[in-house]
Amino acid sequence: MTAHRIVSQAEWLEARKALLAKEKAFTQQREELAQERRALPWVKVEKDYVFDAPEGQVTLADLFDGKGQLIVQHFMFGSDWNEGCPSCSFWTDNFNGIDVHLAHRDTAFVLVSRGPIDRLEAYRKRMGWNLRWVSSLNNDFNFDFAVSFPGEPKEPVYNFGTIKPYGQETPGLSALRRGDDGAIYRTYSTYARGLDMLNGTYQLLDITSKGRDEEGLSFSMAWVRRHDKY
Repeated sequence: MTAHRIVSQAEWLEARKALLAKEKAFTQQREELAQERRALPWVKVEKDYVFDAPEGQVTLADLFDGKGQLIVQHFMFGSDWNEGCPSCSFWTDNFNGIDVHLAHRDTAFVLVSRGPIDRLEAYRKRMGWNLRWVSSLNNDFNFDFAVSFPGEPKEPVYNFGTIKPYGQETPGLSALRRGDDGAIYRTYSTYARGLDMLNGTYQLLDITSKGRDEEGLSFSMAWVRRHDKY
């Protein structure tokens, strides 16, 4: 174990209160950022996307399930893959079960991937998830939301054109809103490290003394496995 400074209760309390002041300032900044996020302009979704679902074909409007808002997890599962991305699976483990709570704030939640619906369903059952999952294999949804790319892109076309994609499939999360006019609007999307704050496991590790304990790994998430492979 790395040597760490050991202090009295009084000294610890003093140090903790000093950090608390910084945490409160960060909380205030986070709330201000959230307000700016909510104030972003909207862009209308012009295409009539049709997805493959276990019960048959469904539209983007159907995915709202009568709610005013929809959150989409852009889950990496390529058209010829047999398993979902381990990292996306890590995030989905943290999301499983939240759809009930989101529904009480007028918000639906769905996973969307390019994998064939039968493979998505098989993997969902293997992972024990209860979340809704549909396939965009036969539409342009993933390409239009910049999480899937043809070929092997060499240019920075991912994360709003700031970095090169990891491959043909990349992760992300988008928020959609149904307007009073019945139209659907995209209100927010985030990719790459923007997804970090949405992973509850990481946020819990961040309050421990060891943190994420990823130093020395070949890459930060090298330790992550599908939960049935640990």
